[in-house]
Amino acid sequence: MNGACLAAPTGEAASVAAPTLRLILGDQLDLDHPWLCEPRADVLHVMMEVRSETDYARHHTQKVLAIFAAMRAFAAALRQRGHRVRYIALDHPHNRQDVVANLQALAQAHGARAVEYQQPDEWRLDAALRRWAQQAPLPVRMVETRHFLLPRDGVARRLGARRRWVMEHLYRALRREHGVLMDGDQPAGGRWNFDAANRQPWRGQPPEPPDPRPRHDVRALWAMVRQAGVATVGEPAAAALPWPLTRAEALAQLDAFVEQALPHFGPYQDALAEGRPRLFHSQLSFALNVKLLHPLEVIRRAEDAWRAGHAPLASVEGFIRQILGWREYVRGVYWAHMPGYTERNALAHTRPLPRFYWDGETDMACLRAAIGQTLRDAYAHHIQRLMVTGNFALIAGCDPAEVHRWYLGVYVDAFEWVEAPNTLGMSQWADGGLMATKPYAASAAYLQRMGDHCRGCRYDPRRRTGADACPFNALYWDFIARHEARFATHPRMAMMVRQWRQLPDDERHAVRTWAEHLVQRWDDA
Repeated sequence: MNGACLAAPTGEAASVAAPTLRLILGDQLDLDHPWLCEPRADVLHVMMEVRSETDYARHHTQKVLAIFAAMRAFAAALRQRGHRVRYIALDHPHNRQDVVANLQALAQAHGARAVEYQQPDEWRLDAALRRWAQQAPLPVRMVETRHFLLPRDGVARRLGARRRWVMEHLYRALRREHGVLMDGDQPAGGRWNFDAANRQPWRGQPPEPPDPRPRHDVRALWAMVRQAGVATVGEPAAAALPWPLTRAEALAQLDAFVEQALPHFGPYQDALAEGRPRLFHSQLSFALNVKLLHPLEVIRRAEDAWRAGHAPLASVEGFIRQILGWREYVRGVYWAHMPGYTERNALAHTRPLPRFYWDGETDMACLRAAIGQTLRDAYAHHIQRLMVTGNFALIAGCDPAEVHRWYLGVYVDAFEWVEAPNTLGMSQWADGGLMATKPYAASAAYLQRMGDHCRGCRYDPRRRTGADACPFNALYWDFIARHEARFATHPRMAMMVRQWRQLPDDERHAVRTWAEHLVQRWDDA
């Protein structure tokens, strides 16, 4: 990428009348949006870097840098196409560090007759802009987004009448509607779901493909962010930022994934491998979530690979399910239950998140790897998030609001619409089962089966108590004991409650005592 794209944009057209201001947020970098079909002299596109966005969570440094750098590249691309752009850098002397405050000032400075904005994907921004629209001295209009296959309320309208929402119902309907992996009116291969074929551990073969992502020198941008005093976490990788900043780069990454990794994605999508943070995952979620790519084009590329015989159906279906199924579903859950969803705590968990979530310093090899990778790369794949860091926080009884804030900040692809349902619903069961039919709680046996971390860990995955016992074991059974009454009649948890009750009294007492010792040690650290 041309380094000039990363410099603070200049040459703003402040002196030209701008009857309509159009706000483009940092996760709306869609060059194919209808707004951008052709330049208009009566439209001024507004983009801004503001502290209200950098400070609502403690974000990973790479997340801040990648979004700002992609925004600057997008503004440069708009100018090259002849569009008028007003870009406010974080260190601009007149930056009011708030989206609405900047819009108010710009509307007055440019004599705007109207302000337009695309639907924000996060509730807090949507609420702020709606409040302003109700009292602004000029018309403020919201337009629909084109970044998803369903509107915000699409999931609620389709599933709202059901006693229980199930993603599978939505997924099958969307496959039919868009003709994805269909043979006539039947699913390709005669099955909707190939999950049973996609749960293999990785033992070193096939080899992990090379990382295809570009590298960007954003050290000047990082210096500006530091000078501004933005508090971040994690390694900046500012000399070689490894995230796509333009649509062309995102498309190249998609091509590389389909060609090199998709054929093996399915079987190993749940695998945990020491020192292999990517394996066959696409790492396209950042590009999708800032809208450099459209979900349907990613889905079609994967489907075409199967139809061309390049990738097996189980791999392609597993990948498409994540986008066509889960991505659309979690967004629908988010908008159907906000505000208030992020405050749910069905299990009444209140323990603080252990300090090692912020520094990675723990003897538990799987957690050390997942957290260390997160702090280094701003990335972890879905099983690391769900069954390692999330599972531990769940069985340790950590406050789901604190867990939510951690996930929202530390991952480059984390925006609240997708992160909150995955964390609070899938991972922490804080919504009481709205997202997941059972808590994703597991002992060391699961981690040993799906990965190789246990081989190099000081803890024994077979032991429940004692200094050498894997903490996941005592914490798991303590979790079952703490919520015994709730799960005794639960169709997917009752068996574990029965197993707990069958243990001798002295063993149950030892397990609970050891679990309390573990969490107390982390609380006091």
